[in-house]
Amino acid sequence: MDVQQLPNFLVKRAFLTPNRRALGFNTEEYSFKELYEKALRIAGQLANKNIKKDDFVAVLLRNHEDTIFIFLALQLLGARAVILNARLTAAEITWQVQDSGAVLLITEQKFEDIIMDIAKFNSDFVILTKEELFSSPYQSPKINEVVNSHDICSIMYTSGTTGHPKGVIQTYGNHWWSAIGSALNLGITENDCWLCAVPLFHISGYSILMKSLIYGMEMLLFEAFHEERVIEEIQAQNVTIMSVVSTMATRIVERLGNENFPSTFRCMLLGGGPASLSLLEECVAKNIPIFQTYGMTETSSQIVTLSPEDSIQKLGSAGKPLFPSQLKIVDNHHELAEQNEPGEIMVKGPNVTIGYLNNPEATKEKFVDGWLSTGDIGYLDEEGFLYVLDRRSDLIISGGENIYPAEIEGVLTSHPDVHDAGVIGIEDEKWGQVPIAFVQVKKERNGAELLDFCREKLAGYKVPKQIYFVDQIPRNAAKKLLRRELREMLEKGII
Repeated sequence: MDVQQLPNFLVKRAFLTPNRRALGFNTEEYSFKELYEKALRIAGQLANKNIKKDDFVAVLLRNHEDTIFIFLALQLLGARAVILNARLTAAEITWQVQDSGAVLLITEQKFEDIIMDIAKFNSDFVILTKEELFSSPYQSPKINEVVNSHDICSIMYTSGTTGHPKGVIQTYGNHWWSAIGSALNLGITENDCWLCAVPLFHISGYSILMKSLIYGMEMLLFEAFHEERVIEEIQAQNVTIMSVVSTMATRIVERLGNENFPSTFRCMLLGGGPASLSLLEECVAKNIPIFQTYGMTETSSQIVTLSPEDSIQKLGSAGKPLFPSQLKIVDNHHELAEQNEPGEIMVKGPNVTIGYLNNPEATKEKFVDGWLSTGDIGYLDEEGFLYVLDRRSDLIISGGENIYPAEIEGVLTSHPDVHDAGVIGIEDEKWGQVPIAFVQVKKERNGAELLDFCREKLAGYKVPKQIYFVDQIPRNAAKKLLRRELREMLEKGII
């Protein structure tokens, strides 16, 4: 792909619409001009610490206005942000900082305990809290006025199921085309405001920041997800779009009760894994426009999304690939799968990563003739709509039959007394593997009742052989189910 030049997103946006509202956080509001001024000040303070273009700088911060300013300051300098998951252990953070070759770790006093633990692992790390950074001297920074499409903007490590995570390279071109693809699907209006209650250290959060700069759109940032506050803001403010995962959408719908969202609310973008049909139907019943979407860190957020006009008739589908992107399903022989035949999802496009940082082996393994092998299972219907079934690594093969855990989880969570559920496969002498379920309930239930409920809706071989009741289903910061932790709970006998 040819390298193209783009203007620095923040510099261009501050020039085009300096006085337009850019960011809301708690009671504070900032225009794009104010964002630029804040970021420029911090860029100068980073320049005083010898941070320059192409340096890797690790960032361990919460959802906060300061985090936005620091991300933008790094973009002004042309430095590459290594965005760390705030829920990682000190050992995991240390490994990622070392693997990326970051010259500095920017964090905050809130993470004081983990900072001390990191220092024990490696005393050579240069660690700077944002509080120290903001009080440091300023020197005039060299601003990166123009970026190449292949210039690295950000690095995010994927939480792999086995071995060490991989650093996904996200270029400015990736972020640009992700935003353009989304805009061509959802449209843009001058009144748009995107509510961000997902972590900024996750691609779903960071991509909202990039869209804000590219579209000239306000971003309303939450420190954490609170369904009550979200509903209040959507009803009181000019929020038009919100990114959610299933658990967030469920909590919003339950809390909303008989109330409605205003007609100005355009879209709830639902990603992070398959959603239950019952949740989607509830949203439709409450006139909440909910569009399923499919994407990953490697695709700089969504790559497949359901168009507004198809959101009801294709309920349960993730949609069609965004305009700049391509999609195909392949079978076990890497041949094109037939219509409605499950296979591996392969994607291609200018929003797809160019590879993994310092890991040519993983890059070579995941790319086949320019197509990214996602490791996810899905199928295309006769009209080309994608239905995502599950992770290939989560697939349960029982007596030669493929069982997708997400399907069973969808049935369990459709029960009115079930809050959340997770399913894994365990070894079985007769069938090879059988499914078992972990369930978090709203009120006490016995396993036999839930198994009877499953038998009404699932083929016999898909019905869990055992149900375990747990206080909470383990999920990561992006609310994705952590099946390996369910397996650990079982192995350690802590259920």
